[in-house]
Amino acid sequence: ELGDIRCLALEKVAESLELPCKYYKLGCPEIFPYYSKLKHEGICIYRPYNCPYAGSECSVVGDIPFLVAHLRDDHKVDMHTGCTFNHRYVKSNPREVENATWMLTVFHCFGQYFCLHFEAFQLGMAPVYMAFIRFMGDETEARNYSYSLEVGANGRKLIWEGTPRSIRDSHRKVRDSHDGLIIQRNMALFFSGGDRKELKLRVTGRIWKEQQNPDANMCIPN
Repeated sequence: ELGDIRCLALEKVAESLELPCKYYKLGCPEIFPYYSKLKHEGICIYRPYNCPYAGSECSVVGDIPFLVAHLRDDHKVDMHTGCTFNHRYVKSNPREVENATWMLTVFHCFGQYFCLHFEAFQLGMAPVYMAFIRFMGDETEARNYSYSLEVGANGRKLIWEGTPRSIRDSHRKVRDSHDGLIIQRNMALFFSGGDRKELKLRVTGRIWKEQQNPDANMCIPN
C-alpha cells in the first residue's frame, strides 16, 4: 500500500503485463494489457447477468441457464413455452399502488428466454399500469427480436410494438424510460368494464424474430 505515492517502476511493469479477462471461465477468450483489461471487463459480453426479477433486491448473478432455474425455483416465476401469450391481470382496488405490484412471466421461444413484466406504479399523481418485455441475453442479440402487446375492450384497443430490451438494462431503467405499453388508470378501468371498481386487464402479445438485424446504431430511450 503506497497511498498517494506513485511507483513508476510498478506502473511500467503493469503496462507490460498481458492477462486474460476475468470471465475467461465463462467463455471469454480475450487477453489484454493490464489497463485495457479493466476497461474491457466492464463491458465484456461474457460477464454474468443480474437476476431480472423485479420487486425485490435480488443479488443473484449468473449465466442465462442458471438464472432461468433461479427464477423458476427461488422466485416461483411462471414459465411458458411459445411466442404468443395471453396475460390476465386482476386487482380489487386499482387506486392503490403505494405497494407497487410486479408480475413476471418467462417465455421460451426461438431457443431464447424472454421476461414479460407487468406492474402498477405511480406516474406523477396518477397510478398507471405498464407491460414490457426484456430479453435474457445481450443487447446485440435482443435486436434480433420484436414484440407486440395489446390490451383492449368495449371497442377500444391500445397496441405497443417494439424491440425487447436486454436484461443488461435494469427493470427500473426500462420502466422509467416508458419503453413499453403504458395504460392510464381511466383507460384501464374502461377496459375492465363493469362498475369500474375492479381492474380486469387482459394483455395479449407476440414475440417474433426479425429477418435481418436492425441498424446497429439504433436509438433506444434512456
